[in-house]
Amino acid sequence: MLDRPGLRPTPDRVRETLFNWLGQALYGQRVLDLFAGTGALGIEALSRGAARVDFIERDSSVAAFITRNLATLGADRGQVATGDARAFLERDATPYDLVFLDPPFHQALAEPCCNALEAAGWLAPDAMIYLETERALTPVVPANWQLHRETQAGESTARLYRRQTP
Repeated sequence: MLDRPGLRPTPDRVRETLFNWLGQALYGQRVLDLFAGTGALGIEALSRGAARVDFIERDSSVAAFITRNLATLGADRGQVATGDARAFLERDATPYDLVFLDPPFHQALAEPCCNALEAAGWLAPDAMIYLETERALTPVVPANWQLHRETQAGESTARLYRRQTP
């Protein structure tokens, strides 16, 4: 396991709950793991049939860790990019079916990233968006995102939204 300051893997219980919520919906899907961290969410999506997972991680040593794990698993449908998530969202968009959005806590990144995902064309018409934030935060998300499920664990709240085509 990788130990880096600020690295906060999604708790096992929350990850299990999330993938139970998603069920078989991952098969053939394009997935974006925007603040990848350890890459656990994206790797789990690959193991459940996602067609492709793009991992975006700012810390180059953490990105290298994900790359090594993908190679060990023979997961050639996963691609890792080292860089800032907000800068990534300023590029030309390719729509994703599922986005994992688990930004660092207390940095006010959730809302701007949600807005950029919606405004810049990063989301497929009925995309699912997993958003994990600090428990005290109730983020304002785009109006066409409907809350599908929600749970809390420790200091975090996990929400799964379904995008409705505007």
